[in-house]
Amino acid sequence: MSSRVTSSAERSHRNADPAIPDPSDAASCREVWTGAGRGALRARRLALAVPSLGTAGGLVWLAALAYPAGVSPLAWAVLVLFGLVMGWQAFVACQYVYGFVASLLGDRAKSALERCSEAAGAGPAGTGRTAAVVAIHAEDAVAVFARLRVMARSLARTDAQGIDIFVLSDTRDGAIAAVEEHEFARIQAWAAQDPALPRIRYRRRAENLGRKAGNIGEFCRSYGAEYAFMIVLDADSLMTAAAMTRLVGLMQASPRTGLIQTVSYAAGRDTLFARIQQFAVRLYAPLALRCLETWQGPEGSYWGHNAILRIEAFAENAQLPKLPGREPLGGEILCHDIVEGALMVRAGWEVRLLPEMGGTWEEMPTNLIDLLGRERRWCQGNLQHLRVLPWAGLHAASRWHLLVGILSYGMLPLWIAFLGLAAWQAARTGDLGLLAYGLTGQGAAAHALAALSLAILALPKLLSLVHVLASPERRAAFGGTRALLASAALEQAVWVFLWPVLTLFTAGAVVSTFFGRVVRWETQDRDDRQLSWAEAFRLQADAVVVGGLMVFALLLVGNAWLALWMAPLALALLTSPAQSVWTSRADLGRAARARGLFLNADDTAQAPELAELAQLRGLPSAPAPLRTVPREPAIWLAADEA
Repeated sequence: MSSRVTSSAERSHRNADPAIPDPSDAASCREVWTGAGRGALRARRLALAVPSLGTAGGLVWLAALAYPAGVSPLAWAVLVLFGLVMGWQAFVACQYVYGFVASLLGDRAKSALERCSEAAGAGPAGTGRTAAVVAIHAEDAVAVFARLRVMARSLARTDAQGIDIFVLSDTRDGAIAAVEEHEFARIQAWAAQDPALPRIRYRRRAENLGRKAGNIGEFCRSYGAEYAFMIVLDADSLMTAAAMTRLVGLMQASPRTGLIQTVSYAAGRDTLFARIQQFAVRLYAPLALRCLETWQGPEGSYWGHNAILRIEAFAENAQLPKLPGREPLGGEILCHDIVEGALMVRAGWEVRLLPEMGGTWEEMPTNLIDLLGRERRWCQGNLQHLRVLPWAGLHAASRWHLLVGILSYGMLPLWIAFLGLAAWQAARTGDLGLLAYGLTGQGAAAHALAALSLAILALPKLLSLVHVLASPERRAAFGGTRALLASAALEQAVWVFLWPVLTLFTAGAVVSTFFGRVVRWETQDRDDRQLSWAEAFRLQADAVVVGGLMVFALLLVGNAWLALWMAPLALALLTSPAQSVWTSRADLGRAARARGLFLNADDTAQAPELAELAQLRGLPSAPAPLRTVPREPAIWLAADEA
């Protein structure tokens, strides 16, 4: 779509087909949540909850039959831990089954807002301006303003009206602030040469109270009267003009919607680690997102960026208090976005998710060390939500969003405890038991437990592969069937070695948070960064030590089957520094791409905005045979440099 204004032919086509909603009709883009509508939403949620609970209960029942605990405290502990961790995995697997079925149902499983977003146009021009705000704190200003240039150019090409770009700085470092001001002056001079470019504004706060949440809140108080909507972007966000104008049109057509969250896929990084993660998220996220959108309905969650908000609704209802008590569980709310979304839902506003809109991206940590650092920060932020859960008036769906974030971290220490106690039990009895999920057991119960356990562990990735393979378009986005299957197999092999390291580290972060360790919320390193061996060994020495202790214990026990079963875990921990160093290499990532490995839609059909950003920043772009969407030459760069 090139503009919010659609042609008469397009409108006639939509009006002729009642299955395609007309964005100009506000009623077609929202659902009236009467008693019947609420009943349908409850049925959708039960369709996820009942199979999840049933599968988890079946696992525990089969485990108790196959390996009765008797009076042994150790056996009881292993059985309880097995039930908890595999019950959580059952919930994860049921989400993918649910998402797979919902994807087969097509429009019948989608909200009216999502169907409206897929129509040819994005609605009438309407009233009220929109601010695309980028909140930054000590970021690489050159990279931030490069993304702003790309988004400004995209808006100018589509003749989008009524959208301004705002940079909200919380930078305290004088040198970094000077670079920001220099880049702002450059972009202002560049924008002055083309009247079609949007207005670009910059503001740096005198005091950065409340971190990003305080930054956005201060913008709403100071400038909110000038704008009806706010598109919130992170420092590493990129969004096309088509996506922005579509979001604005949807908000105008749905007056009860306070927030629309899009899915921003990671793109633009070339280390082997980043390319594997970008591939994996593109492959495995869609079914989980389809499940999430289908069951949550209008009571969705906010992820903090690449979303549009109704400023009045946000400013009046999403102001955050400080949590009682001392840090790390008290004080300022670090993961504030999900809480802000819950407060908007509590106030009666709809919070929606568009899982397949496209045109929005972000960047991700480019090596294992940086990812672990981000996980530690997110761990503390999510555990803080234990003090948000009891807040009065929160909807059940919002409490569940909060609880899922807590449990996703809380399960990791339980995994460590299960593996440790089950290995101890196996060493004492000579039988792998529940540690092997029933694979080495005898009898019908053990065989059924093994089959169910393997299905639960394998279904998320298998269903995701089937979902992609069933569509020629989706297969082509990953480089074809052969490239997809080879990449998925290699990704799984890498995951076998990454999972123990991530689990051990994050489990330690959970425990240290409850013991009072406070993490600093620092700026992320967003560029491709190759790790040194010294840094990798220094920051992952604990994993190497744990791996060495595992090897020593297994040799001491002398159980060959137990040693063989636990060998991948021990090897993964022992080699974790090498994993970090090798996967942080950008040359290996580019070599994998050149050989057709770990491709996704941003390689095989690269959007002009991504190609333009790569050219502007001097980054290596996708090889020509992979690009089905041609890049646009950045002729305007010459004028800027002049």
